[in-house]
Order: sequence, then C-alpha cells, then structure tokens
Amino acid sequence: MNVHRRAGSSCGSVSNQRGSFGCPSFFVCAFATVLAQLAIIAVALADTPAAVEPPVRAAHMLRIATYNASLNRDTEGALVQTLGTLDAAGHGADHQARVIAEVLQRVAPDVLLINEFDYDTQGTALRLFDERYLRVSQNGAPTLRFRERYSAPVNTGVPSGVDLDRDGRIGGPNDALGFGLFPGQYGLAVYSKLPIRRAAVRSFRRFLWKDMPGAVLPPDWYSTAALAKLPLSSKNHLDVPLQLPSGGTLHFLVSHPTPPAFDGAEDRNGRRNHDEIRLWADYLSAANAGYLVDDAGRRGGLDPAASFVIAGDLNADPNDGGSYDRAVLQLLDHPRVNTAVAMGALRPASAGAQSATARQGGANHGHGGEPAFDTADFGDAGSDAPGNLRADYVLPSKDLQVCASGVFWPTSEEPLWRLVNDDVRRSSDHRLVWIDIALPGFTCPQRTR
Repeated sequence: MNVHRRAGSSCGSVSNQRGSFGCPSFFVCAFATVLAQLAIIAVALADTPAAVEPPVRAAHMLRIATYNASLNRDTEGALVQTLGTLDAAGHGADHQARVIAEVLQRVAPDVLLINEFDYDTQGTALRLFDERYLRVSQNGAPTLRFRERYSAPVNTGVPSGVDLDRDGRIGGPNDALGFGLFPGQYGLAVYSKLPIRRAAVRSFRRFLWKDMPGAVLPPDWYSTAALAKLPLSSKNHLDVPLQLPSGGTLHFLVSHPTPPAFDGAEDRNGRRNHDEIRLWADYLSAANAGYLVDDAGRRGGLDPAASFVIAGDLNADPNDGGSYDRAVLQLLDHPRVNTAVAMGALRPASAGAQSATARQGGANHGHGGEPAFDTADFGDAGSDAPGNLRADYVLPSKDLQVCASGVFWPTSEEPLWRLVNDDVRRSSDHRLVWIDIALPGFTCPQRTR
C-alpha cells in the first residue's frame, strides 16, 4: 500500500463545551468492524514522507479526506448513465469510477469531499457511486460504507444571461455563473460515516461577489448588469455540520474555487479564486464575517468556539502556479487553522510527488515549493504549463488533535502506481489528501517506529 503519511501530534486544548466523548452505538457500529480491534496505528517519521501499508487507525480517530476525482462528464446526465452501466457480474462498469473507488477504499476515509462530481437534482449519481462502486470491493480492497451522502446545487453551467467574458456573445460555459457546459457540471459530493445535521447546512451559492467588502474585482471588466448577477462562488461554499459521537459538531467547510487561469490580463479568474478563498478566511473571523449572508438569509460567520475542517481543491499553491497575491495564505496563515497541517511538520506529503517532479521535469524544475507537498499532477511542458502543485487541502481548526496526514501518490516503483500513473485520464489529475484526528476526549496513539 502506498499511502504516504506524516505522523505526530498537533493539538491545542479541545473545548470542554463539547463535553466528554463516549462511544454511542451508531459510532461503534460504523467503525467497529474495521477499527475497534486496532489500538495503535503504524506511523512514519514526521520529517520525510514514507511508504506504508494500508493506513489503519484506532477506533477513537477520524479520517477526513478530500479528492478531486474528475468524475465529471461533458453532457448532462452522462455521469448517471456511465455509473449506472453494469458489467457481466452486475457491478459498476465504468473503469475510471472503479479506479477512484479503489483509491477511496485503500485510504478508507470516514468523512469525504469529492470535487468534480457532476450534480443531479435527484442525487442519482451520488447514490450509484456509493452502491455500485464504494460498496463493491475493487481488486480486493475492503468495501467502503458511509452512513450519509450529500450534494447541493452549484453555479457551474448556470446561464448568467450576460456577457461575462466580453467576447461579444452571450452564452456558453464562459458566460455561466461558474464555468461549465451544463448546470451541475464539476459539482461536489460529501460522504460521511457521521450524521449530517442537514437542517443546519449553510450554503453561500447566491452571495454576490460585489457584496464582499474590498473585493479584488478586475477593474473596469464587469458591467453593472454582470455584477448584479455574478456570485462569488464558482460552484458553492457549504458549511456541512457533522454530529460527533458526543453530540458535538464538526463543521465541514467545503468548496472548489475557480482555477486562477483561462482568462487574460484582467486576471478575472485569479481574482475570483482569491476572494473565494477569502470567503472562508472571513467566515472564521468574527470581526470580518458580518457582511456574509447565506442563501437562507442568515448573516455572519462561524462561532469562534466551533471546531471545523476546511476541505477541497482550492486551486491555489502557496509558492507556485500564479495565484493572485498568494491567495491560499489567507487560510494557511489564519490564526484559527492548525499550523502544523497548514505549513508545518504535519503538512500532507508523499514520496510519489517527489518522484513525479524528478521524472516529469519541465515546469516543475522552476518551482520554489517543496515537491513532496504537491497534490496535483498538472501539465509540465510549454511556457504556460503550471507543473505539479499543492492545490488540495484538508485544514483543521487548532483545537483538533491531528495524529497523521498524507497524500495518496504512490511512486512508479510501487504496485498501486496503477491507480494514478502519469496518464491522468485513468483516474484524476489530483491526488487524495487526508488527515487523521483524535475525537475530542481522546488523544493520538503513541507513535511506534
């Protein structure tokens, strides 16, 4: 198994407001089969990424992951159709979905965000991927069963009715509220073994970009009519509250900002990416969140005492890739974000990313960031090639005790290389990123070597 991890312990004091944590029956049932017999986890040294056997964890730990799985299709309904196709054995037949499902089964997250998963109003694709891929063993990997699945509408592919890209025509993906060929393309999906407090979910899909104080809108680019319709979120920004075993809440803050590319000198996408990331930074800051109004009309941000995990493909590297004003530092340097995971000893890393940089060369050799922390395998050749980047993040709040982290990126010498390799069409051009946290009231297992 080739999940690469950093292990250790990064913790502040866990708020006593959440109470002491026992193990209610629903949690035991969800985790006991695989986890309850495990008292400790095997870990690697925290100074270098290392290959390990399939990651296991104690029953009082929670694994949280994000994965841009590229499960998007070019036409509306195509993902439902492909996921619904069966092979002779009656199992899901889509090869890419099988590969993605095996990656997920190998890592076995308890809470998962999938980016680039086409949204449909009935949640059919969400259900089919769960039932026909995750719950069916892929190449002998343990099946993966979640208690909950959740998706919500996104702005991608929704016609704006105005000329957003200023090409003299109205219509097409560049004039949608978020780039997309049809409504719902490049959506997001949440799977969870913890209950989702659905009535308390907050969505910021309709919040207008112009209503963010100090927004870095491209000067003289958008018309008054365009600004009256253009939301800040290119997909959606969702606060998904998860019920912890004690009854406390973990806020799963998920999004997928637009890439800072595919525009011109005005840098409209780079600027939007910056402010999409800023939305979460302001949401965490009581002094800055007063302007935020969610789609239900509720104003303000996250309670200062709340625990959270920010997850998603943020399309922003702190050192490379040309993001506007190093946008992701708004979160990596945020006082409420766990520093060790953001920029320290528990940054998710992999040996596979290191070997990819050496093997692929090109734009990667001009990067300033450490390649071990890359999470995306982007183009390397040509003057505009971004190279591999750290684009995907799982960022916990400081009060959570983080036990380990990693990126699923095997090296070319390892057997599970077949799940990634250099042909991104086989799976995705992104890699899964995960962290393990100790549930409040517990501590990380003692490290072994």
